[in-house]
Amino acid sequence: MKNAILALRALLFYLGYGLFVSVFSLLSCTLGMLLPLPARQTLATTGNWLILHWLNLSCGIRVTVIGRANLPPAPFVVLSNHQSPWETFYLQRHLRPVATILKRELLKIPVFGWGLASVRPIAIDRGNPRQAIKDVMEQGKDRLADGNNVVVYPEGTRMNHGEYGQYARSGAALAVAAGVPIVPVAHNGGRCWPARRFLKYPGTITLVFGEPLDTAGGDSKTLTQKAQAWITARQREIG
Repeated sequence: MKNAILALRALLFYLGYGLFVSVFSLLSCTLGMLLPLPARQTLATTGNWLILHWLNLSCGIRVTVIGRANLPPAPFVVLSNHQSPWETFYLQRHLRPVATILKRELLKIPVFGWGLASVRPIAIDRGNPRQAIKDVMEQGKDRLADGNNVVVYPEGTRMNHGEYGQYARSGAALAVAAGVPIVPVAHNGGRCWPARRFLKYPGTITLVFGEPLDTAGGDSKTLTQKAQAWITARQREIG
């Protein structure tokens, strides 16, 4: 009975989810193209805001945010653990102006991909790691120079809640090259919205913004290790 109720609530969520994604993706790649990028991102991520509130109403999933005061003035690079679609919606909305590193295949999805492309993400080809690193560095520095924050998921793929992946160094290397700080982010979104699963579980998602890491004179390996250690420790604390 419990799983049946969860399934009904998840179905209700996805009905609203599909509507919000379709409407705001279409708006952002049509009327949104008449707007400057910051306003276009605000328009596009209004869908994100609605999705997160609908998630609360339909599935009973709330959010607690810790350390918001740690966010420095833009631009900066975010290194976040990756567990769920939840953090992509949350960070894209609340850290704008922002560019997110994502796989290029997403841009080929009709309507959704067109809307995603309109907000100028950094799209990479995971099948070509050398070119992907080059794209992250070139496009990332361009976005940061324009005043955008850049969100990087250094694990490269979504991990199950309670599992920890190896962190790539490209995000820290970008921050060092651009001379901007790194903001580590930890959350437990996968506990309520597991990746690649239909059911959603009521509860509270906790997200923690860490103190910025100064990249002046630093190296990408050390900074990545420092960020990973902090993120992993916070993940274990929030459960």
